[in-house]
Amino acid sequence: MTIDRIGSPEPIQSGKRPGQTGRSAPVERSDTIDLSSEAVERSEFQRLMELVAAAPLQREDRIAELREKINDPSYINERIGATADRIMDVFGL
Repeated sequence: MTIDRIGSPEPIQSGKRPGQTGRSAPVERSDTIDLSSEAVERSEFQRLMELVAAAPLQREDRIAELREKINDPSYINERIGATADRIMDVFGL
């Protein structure tokens, strides 16, 4: 009885398959990131908050005017009285 060899007569076979060359074609890959719409909105909100925090106050004259009104007791009493009157009108008192 005769037993024939199966495959290559070499004792150690290379990892190549028949018909393949030693070099593989370069594969171009690029990484991608998909962001949810919520993440995009939060990022935009954070960017806008940083812009607002860095912006200088441009209404300093209005702020000074409001500070003077707050420090004037008659202004506060007039505003509180007017607000109280409107609240009473809403409730019919």
